[in-house]
Amino acid sequence: MNRVSNIRNIQTLNEKELTSGAAGDYTKSWHRQYKDSAWIHINGLSYDLTEGDIIAVFSQYGEIVNINLIRDLKTGKSKGFCFLCYQDQRSTILAVDNLNGITLCKRILKVDHVEQYKVPKYKESLDKDRKKIMEEGCAPKAIKLSEEEIKKLQKEENERYKKVVQKCNEVLPLDTNSIDPDLLKTMKKIKKREKKEAKREEKLKKQEKRIANAEANKGDPDLVDHWSSKRIKLDKIDGDKDLYNSNPNFMFNKEKKLAPPPPTHNVRPNFEKADWRDIELFKIVREQDKIVHGEKTHKWKEPEAFIPKRLAK
Repeated sequence: MNRVSNIRNIQTLNEKELTSGAAGDYTKSWHRQYKDSAWIHINGLSYDLTEGDIIAVFSQYGEIVNINLIRDLKTGKSKGFCFLCYQDQRSTILAVDNLNGITLCKRILKVDHVEQYKVPKYKESLDKDRKKIMEEGCAPKAIKLSEEEIKKLQKEENERYKKVVQKCNEVLPLDTNSIDPDLLKTMKKIKKREKKEAKREEKLKKQEKRIANAEANKGDPDLVDHWSSKRIKLDKIDGDKDLYNSNPNFMFNKEKKLAPPPPTHNVRPNFEKADWRDIELFKIVREQDKIVHGEKTHKWKEPEAFIPKRLAK
């Protein structure tokens, strides 16, 4: 799939979210799949752009921590795409939604999430600047302050907080009777919706934690509660009975009960319970046996049975 079609697919996803009303709900958004990654992939860049130019454009949606502009190892020329990392993962959503499909230096950019970013291999042949970016990143460094300056800032912050608290205490309590009832209803609806979203978020977190624990504990024989810990080790086996935990299906000393052999003759079906197809097949086979073997000759005689005299008369 080419770059333009990928751009259109991402735009259609965003349009569907807007029409369905799930744009503000992060739990229903397609961005939730990439919640564990703060990296984005930018494709279609001009070959003249440097790391500083890309940071200047993409830093409007969040603090950029690292950047990896792919260059040719021999010439050092840009290949037209890069990977960029934000400090906050939510900045990736803003960048993908707003900067995907824009034209920069007469070229259309494709901006998409990266689910699993692969760290490039460290090479000694790289430049000093590229080595520095790989080791330290491009995030601004924290300003080092002395202890006196830190104490001074803390005092100013505490004084400001006290003033704000005093102003809040001076404000009169709000009269609920003077508020519009329609406004109260809308506020209640918003609170209910927020509670539902919080419950759904907690449920999803528990589900993800459960899946992660199941995958982490999968196939670990050291766990006591795991099914594999209940199996018998080969070193501790004394006889054949312990090998299969005395399972009756593994008793090889006894003779197995085999199934009876299939009938070799035309079985007479039960005409009361049999299907009409079985009855018709029985009749056809009987006629064929008569043609081949002929009629069976039986020496019929009266049954010899004891009959009392009073009945014989």
